[in-house]
Amino acid sequence: MIGIVVPHAGYMYSGHVAGAVYSRIVIPPRVIVLCPNHTGMGPPMSIMPKGAWETPLGDLEIDSALASALMAADNDLRDDAEAHRFEHATEVQLPFLQILADSKIRFVPITVGTGNYDALARLGQAMAKVLGQTGSSTLIVASSDMNHYEPDTITRIKDRKAIDRVLALDPRGLFDTVARENISMCGYGPTVAMLVAARLLGASKSELIKYTTSGDVSGDFDRVVGYAGMTVS
Repeated sequence: MIGIVVPHAGYMYSGHVAGAVYSRIVIPPRVIVLCPNHTGMGPPMSIMPKGAWETPLGDLEIDSALASALMAADNDLRDDAEAHRFEHATEVQLPFLQILADSKIRFVPITVGTGNYDALARLGQAMAKVLGQTGSSTLIVASSDMNHYEPDTITRIKDRKAIDRVLALDPRGLFDTVARENISMCGYGPTVAMLVAARLLGASKSELIKYTTSGDVSGDFDRVVGYAGMTVS
């Protein structure tokens, strides 16, 4: 497995979608977690190259060697903790990794706050370059919810258009579709970067594991958020 797309809403709403994806894969010793920047804090491309994140399950160490290599490969990446301080989209993923990994893992958190395609492509190219050189297995997690706060029927139509571009392994197509169709997919940037990297690393297949909306839990179908879980291999 090269990459996955998983949601980051409250566990009661989207945890079963993320769990369906994580339960299908073997989690390698190293993971890159790409997430959107919901707060606007910090520089556009923020990476934490050292330290650890604490969860109720214990500390999860940052892979400093991998983070340093990524920074050397992409000048857009900035050593910054501020963008991560109040950002939930990465921390939602960590317990899944901690519970399901067979051995102690390390990760690299990257917050993506740019909507510039060239910058997203450079990040994807940098990940592919570094991971191709190291040769060890690494999973790229793109943390993203889908369309936000429109009726369920509209959200499902919009989300399908974005999902189809992921299934086609088409990063530019996803970027253009999100803009053209006004799809409020918060993690399209991380997903684009992951797809660029995955294609360069030889990906040939993507699969939709599970899709739902918040309405299926809340019963409110007038203003929903979509959640998709996908694999790229």
